Amino acid sequence: MKKIIILFIFIFIGTKAIQAQYVESGEIIFEVKTNLKKSMGNSGWAEMMKDKMPNFKTSFYKYSFSDNKSLYRFDHWENKDFSSDMMNKSDEQSLWFSDLNANKLSMIKEVFGTPFNIQDSITKIEWKLSNENRIIAGYNCRKATGKIMDSVYVFVFYTEDINISGGPCSINGLPGMILGMTIPRMYTSWIATSIGPLKNASEIKSPVPSKNIFTKKTIGATVYDKIKDWSNGDDPDSRKWLEMMIWNVML
Repeated sequence: MKKIIILFIFIFIGTKAIQAQYVESGEIIFEVKTNLKKSMGNSGWAEMMKDKMPNFKTSFYKYSFSDNKSLYRFDHWENKDFSSDMMNKSDEQSLWFSDLNANKLSMIKEVFGTPFNIQDSITKIEWKLSNENRIIAGYNCRKATGKIMDSVYVFVFYTEDINISGGPCSINGLPGMILGMTIPRMYTSWIATSIGPLKNASEIKSPVPSKNIFTKKTIGATVYDKIKDWSNGDDPDSRKWLEMMIWNVML
């Protein structure tokens, strides 16, 4: 009798493992936490603003996926009363649509009240895998390290049990779904808090293109021209803030 029970346990575990390999659609909620005060630098303007806000801002984003397509967008705040409405709107209005089969990325980015429509190919990231593992939202994940925008390192944990090569924002390219991510130079981390069934597949679609369409390359230059006068190029902290803004737009 004992042997039969053990056999059933192994069959149950094996069945669950097989089922996990075929998760091809669903919704993932990510907790996104940013250290506001560190991300603002140490300029005089930033020091004045720091007294009016907490150390961290925490938001939640939803990643919906099906048929090798995904939509990543804002879901809700943990606490909205931390900054101006314009800064809040930047998070609330931005979204990312990826069609992995067609190698297409569509983004809407709100930058200080101005929406930008970005259409480009999916960014290719070179990853280095490690043997470090971690359980996130019930899934076994493996660590990988990548580099974006030439010099910004990204540390992630991904699972092969979710069958899409995706992740938060425009990060992708691993043999499975990214469930945990940290970008130290942006003082931001992403962690999956729940994974469930897809409720509405029709929502996973590309945003309607506007008249002014940018690529990742042209959006970087455009935003730089828009905000460069707000910083002092001779001040290292000011240059760091400007660089951070560009990274956020292109992420």
